[in-house]
Amino acid sequence: MQALIIGVDLGLPDYLAQREEFDMLAKGAGAVVVGQITARRDRPDAAYFVGSGKADEVALMVEETQADIVLFDQPLSPAQQRNLERKFNVRVVDRVALILDIFALRAKSHEGKLQVELAQLTHLATRLTRMWSHLERQRGGIGMRGPGESQLEMDRRMIGDKVKVLKERLSRLQRQRVTQRRARARGASTSISLVGYTNAGKSTLFNALTHADAFAADQLFATLDTTTRKLWVEGTGQVTISDTVGFIRDLPHTLIAAFRATLEEAIHADVLFHVVDASSDQRDEQIHQVQRVLLDIGAGEVPQVMVYNKIDNLGLPARIERDAHGTIQKIFVSAQQREGLNFIRQAIAEFALSAETHATH
Repeated sequence: MQALIIGVDLGLPDYLAQREEFDMLAKGAGAVVVGQITARRDRPDAAYFVGSGKADEVALMVEETQADIVLFDQPLSPAQQRNLERKFNVRVVDRVALILDIFALRAKSHEGKLQVELAQLTHLATRLTRMWSHLERQRGGIGMRGPGESQLEMDRRMIGDKVKVLKERLSRLQRQRVTQRRARARGASTSISLVGYTNAGKSTLFNALTHADAFAADQLFATLDTTTRKLWVEGTGQVTISDTVGFIRDLPHTLIAAFRATLEEAIHADVLFHVVDASSDQRDEQIHQVQRVLLDIGAGEVPQVMVYNKIDNLGLPARIERDAHGTIQKIFVSAQQREGLNFIRQAIAEFALSAETHATH
């Protein structure tokens, strides 16, 4: 689909990084970018977000480039989206809808699909006017995956009913998860969750440790479904390790709510290995965003070990750093090159041992 990207710089210091990330999201959704416009504003315009002059400029560019869709790198209100669509006469997809769309594209498991559909319908319910009637000639494509256009014709009550059914199904799956977790807890093995920003290399690390084949790719949100494997660690025996969905700045709240069941693997873990792309310029900001989501889902208190991945990009050696008490705080690894995996196993063994010691006192 031919897409025109509108970037709105509201004067935030990390705008360029946010913009690069949005371009990756657009490509991840399968957009062919035919043009880009950046608008600088102190604050969003109530009617068009970018102001009417800029909106006119975009409308011309839509005609020139024959774009099928306009992608906005900010969240839009239903009214702003409607006004822009009327002006451009093509579909407008904002940041939230684009992330939801990628999730719809990547969801593989039954539970993952239910979670995405719930998030999409919740998002849709806030925009339910006949705003799509002027776009009838356009079918499918970005922003229309998942529930699709037939859903848009439904009234609020039908969407409400569908949301209720999805929530019931998900809560059934959640109860199954709790049962599975209890069974694992009875087995008394230490449970570890890999968390981190999207594309930090969690799945590559997970595969390297467990010899599994979880899908790993250089793209945002390659993993949506939590995969759990058993891992034998010298000195402590069997542990369980889970790979979780990646986080991103301003992750839509509808998604956090829908993915709560999946993310609960992180809340109930004994320890979180927080995987960071050590080679990213945005490393500190990404760490901050992950910590925010962890607090959001109630996992702020779970012990963490920081794992700085992709050290091969920086030419750094694998190593560990300890705090004043001798506890491992940071591990520097390259999952791709399988360097430093022994340090991760060492950290798991030390953590399991100290947890046992606390339990017996």
